Amino acid sequence: MKKNRLLKLIGLYTALTLLALLFLFPLVWMIVSSFKTEPQIFADLKSFKAFVPYTFSLDNYTGVFERIPFIRYLLTSTLYVSVIVILGLFVNSLAAYAFARMQFKGRDFLFAAVVALIIIPFESILLPLYLIIDEFDWLNTYQALIVPFIANAFNIFMFRQFFLNLPKELEESARMDGASTLRIFFQIVIPLSKPVFITVALLTFITHWGDFMWPLIATTDESVRPLQVGMQFFFHQPPVKYGHVMAALTMATVPLLIIFVFFQKYYVQGIASAGMKN
Repeated sequence: MKKNRLLKLIGLYTALTLLALLFLFPLVWMIVSSFKTEPQIFADLKSFKAFVPYTFSLDNYTGVFERIPFIRYLLTSTLYVSVIVILGLFVNSLAAYAFARMQFKGRDFLFAAVVALIIIPFESILLPLYLIIDEFDWLNTYQALIVPFIANAFNIFMFRQFFLNLPKELEESARMDGASTLRIFFQIVIPLSKPVFITVALLTFITHWGDFMWPLIATTDESVRPLQVGMQFFFHQPPVKYGHVMAALTMATVPLLIIFVFFQKYYVQGIASAGMKN
């Protein structure tokens, strides 16, 4: 029995390791290539040398800053994505708490409608959303990048599922002591919900950090264009230097990986807890 269990564990971890390496290969190739010259990148494509950092040059990184205003694009992305995360945590958690704890007419129907919104692809609402933003005269503004994405159906669902698992006794005791609903939420519920708040924050940040389609459509002014749109300069303005592309992508991707690794414990807890109760 123990031998069979050990063999299964070895097989499982071997499969997981191979799968992890499969997903890491493109990332490793991107980072390694960012330190190589253009001829070396293409010369190494057909060999294992593509994943070996046998040279180390920062020319591609300096070239990125020379060709595009990378810092400005980076600050723009950081600003608008951070605002979406902060406002989204506030709005979506309050809505979810109402669905999880408060009793009101039509609550279950409204929650079902929110869940149904999860399956609607963004492309299907792209044109109506553009017309609404244009009507508000928000094109080429931060409002166009932020306001449509503060409320999020999936995040409301995540918060609500987590809140259902919290013990009601704590909230009932606080209410008997005269605490209001908002005070209970901010002083009891939020401190107990750190995993789901970090999980939602991570998912939201990663999702909007990679936004391309909507910022491309809603902005034409370079001063409000985010990083993902700004990096298209490398493909639209010759010569196309893939070393610069790899360097820019590395600088845009590695910070996300560091953040994710740092908070992965809370991410796993939040995902696991959110799926325990219907």
